[in-house]
Amino acid sequence: MAPPDQRPDPDDLLAKVERDEAKARRGRLKIFFGASAGVGKTFAMLLAARERRAEAVDVVVGLVETHGRKETAALLEGLEILPVHHLAYRGTRLREFDLDGALKRRPTLILVDELAHSNVPGSRHPKRWQDVRELLDAGIDVYTTLNVQHLESLCDDVGQISGIRVWESVPDTVFEEADEVELVDLPPDELLNRLKEGKVYLPQQAEKAVQHFFRKGNLIALRELALRCTADRVDAQMQDYRDDHAIRDVWQVGDRVLVCIGPSPISERLVRAGKRLAAGLHADWIVAYVETPKLQRLPAERRDQVLAVLRQAERLGAETVTLSAPDMTEAILDFARERNVTKIFMGKPTRRGWKRWLLGSVVDRVIAEAHNINVYLLGSPRGEPAAREAQRAPPRDESDSARKRHDSGYLWAVATIALSTLVAKTLLGHFELANLVMIYLAGVVFVASRFGRGPSILASLLGVAAFDYLFVTPYFSFTVADTQYVIVLLALLAVSIVISQLTANMRSQAKIAAHRERRASVLYAMSKELSASRSEDDIVRIAVRHIRTEFGSRNAILFPNGNGRIVYPTDAPLPESLAGCDLGVAQWVLDHDQMAGQGTDTLPGAQAVYFPLIGAEGSMGVLALLPANLRRIFLPEQRKLLETFCRQIAQAVERVRLAEQAKATFVQMEAERLRNSLLSSISHDLRTPLATIVGSASTLAENDDKLRPEDRRELSRAIYDEARRMSNLVNNILDMARLDAGMVSLNRQWNSLEEIVGTVLTRLGKPLQGRPLQVRLPTALPLLYVDAVMIEQVLINLLENAARYTPAGSAIEISAEQEADRVLIAVADHGPGFPSGQEEQLFEKFYRVHREGAQSGVGLGLAICKAVVEAHGGHIQARNRSGGGAVFAFALPVERTPPEIEAESETQP
Repeated sequence: MAPPDQRPDPDDLLAKVERDEAKARRGRLKIFFGASAGVGKTFAMLLAARERRAEAVDVVVGLVETHGRKETAALLEGLEILPVHHLAYRGTRLREFDLDGALKRRPTLILVDELAHSNVPGSRHPKRWQDVRELLDAGIDVYTTLNVQHLESLCDDVGQISGIRVWESVPDTVFEEADEVELVDLPPDELLNRLKEGKVYLPQQAEKAVQHFFRKGNLIALRELALRCTADRVDAQMQDYRDDHAIRDVWQVGDRVLVCIGPSPISERLVRAGKRLAAGLHADWIVAYVETPKLQRLPAERRDQVLAVLRQAERLGAETVTLSAPDMTEAILDFARERNVTKIFMGKPTRRGWKRWLLGSVVDRVIAEAHNINVYLLGSPRGEPAAREAQRAPPRDESDSARKRHDSGYLWAVATIALSTLVAKTLLGHFELANLVMIYLAGVVFVASRFGRGPSILASLLGVAAFDYLFVTPYFSFTVADTQYVIVLLALLAVSIVISQLTANMRSQAKIAAHRERRASVLYAMSKELSASRSEDDIVRIAVRHIRTEFGSRNAILFPNGNGRIVYPTDAPLPESLAGCDLGVAQWVLDHDQMAGQGTDTLPGAQAVYFPLIGAEGSMGVLALLPANLRRIFLPEQRKLLETFCRQIAQAVERVRLAEQAKATFVQMEAERLRNSLLSSISHDLRTPLATIVGSASTLAENDDKLRPEDRRELSRAIYDEARRMSNLVNNILDMARLDAGMVSLNRQWNSLEEIVGTVLTRLGKPLQGRPLQVRLPTALPLLYVDAVMIEQVLINLLENAARYTPAGSAIEISAEQEADRVLIAVADHGPGFPSGQEEQLFEKFYRVHREGAQSGVGLGLAICKAVVEAHGGHIQARNRSGGGAVFAFALPVERTPPEIEAESETQP
């Protein structure tokens, strides 16, 4: 069991439980990882799959690329292989992984080769790793393969090494989230031999590969990258294990150097020496600065020196951190144990003699308490004047107002002790002297809480002196007759000084906590507003306003145009916005993902400071900021706050852009689906009548003199009917297009439903010939405020639909009734009805119950009915009748009271 001070944090435990629950719901991902093609990743994956199958696990091969290797293909024998999905692309049919088939089969484990593969356009996901993620979300375990050059963060490095640009990539998060990564390694010489033997590529491809990508130097570099990626992953797993089990002891499994700096002239030397030490050990290194309450009171110049050293360390490749804690030793050791630091690099202690013995040293405490951590010390040259001057330099406040407040604190110390003396003098004779001491202690606490350490120490000394002079015999003398009062005076002085120290520290810590709380509130307010933003313009307005409020600096957010060049926004500038930015500097920042401008080492002559807005795929914009005070930007805590602002802005912009892309993709997919449905329907429904027309017309043209009159009339009637059918088809398509585009305006008039139905039945005399019609219209129906032509089209479509899909001679019923503030109109038939569960699909565009058949149709009639009815403020629905047949009913609202028709007046002759 962990000691009490090393127990896991409850919040961390809760987060771990939530992560474990989420992992339990998902499938497990195992990646067979290698330096390049041909090292045997697929072979190792198939061997592992066969072992799992021998354990009675349901293993299925989703897609495995053997590349013609016989030994690999042999391992597929006995494994179930899912059928692949063939897609047409540029005149060829390509094999793709069938994601839907895999989800339907739902095995325990599935093999999906080549994680970085780009899917053929038209697939559900553009990348195969997205297919794998959907399988994992469905609870299916996945085995897959990946080469190191396909990791997104390494694409540029691999391209620089090999001279070949890698286009297919996998986000590093996919690799990091894998449950298991198995490194499949092969020495470069052995891999080249396999290549020459034709075990990787065909002979002609192998010869070309050796001359380009598969050079020995490339293979060595790729192998090192693969080993490093695997080692980093193992290191991250070790850190997670240590955190989960609250392990604070350092494990000497790999070197990590921590360089501790402070406001000392040797800090620059420490950083340079730490860089050399880390480089010699091939280790990661961290530069840390612990800001205690004492160091926070340093003058601005000294704090700026620390800031410059931290920036120098970043340029040298170090990770920099700023820790805030009242105790420097405890902060250093806690951080070292948390990050599993193996070596701490510090400067030698500057205190000498009795000061070091009495006051101690941070270095000595670190050495004494740093178990399992090696401590290295860097000495300073003998007699270095700058170091001694820095140690003797008294802390000064950073502004004139603060200095005046500090000076006034000494006056308040004198006044407080005078007031305490007056109160004590008044109470003398009523209380013992030991009780009067408490009055002075209260005065010291008051001064310490309001004015800091210096005035409180002065108050302590004045209080002891006043108590001795006025209350201890002999009075009005600093001599002490009774020795017991000597102890009282010394105790009063010691307690007063301790209280002043503790109170001053508490005051500093409360000030730090207040600053942190304010920064957290600012971040929360900005993130809350950004999360509710729906456009880039909203994001820019919110970000510019918050940055101006927090940093007191005018700023502007710049984005590149379609050509990748930074441009000013076309909208009117905001009042807080910065005008006159140097677009050349902004372009450099965008291209290099690094800050530049005033106060930096790149283009320092610029007036503003430029920060990149880095998203998941690199820089997407630039923040230009004109600082009123550089320290408000480059202080470590302010720098972190600004970087957090930039990350939030980038994430918000990325979210909006991804939402727009998703919307555009959905619209494009919907348009493609409609186009395909339209082409499919028209190709069938136009081809049939056209064939009839062409055949009848050719018969008339070739055999006109041989045909009997009745045959000629029959052929002419066939041509007329099929031409009318084509006309109706085209009209439906045009009507649907106009309705979707909102180009149809309703010509509403007061109409009688009886007249509308009568007109419809007259127009459909021939299509409904031979069918019994039952019309039930109550006489008390109100007038309808509708577009009569549109409602007639609705009834025509419903009646034609009933005549087309019901047996000849079966009855059709038309009925209407009034329900409250609406009129319900229904068309019922006695046909076979439609499949249950398709009530809503019937009204979708291009949807047909039977895709092909003698009763053709493009699938727009019911969709037009729905659009027209909804344009009138009504709704339409379909249902099957209990005795057989279908009912299509639509409701039209009775929105207004019909106008009263005045009776005609009789004229007297």
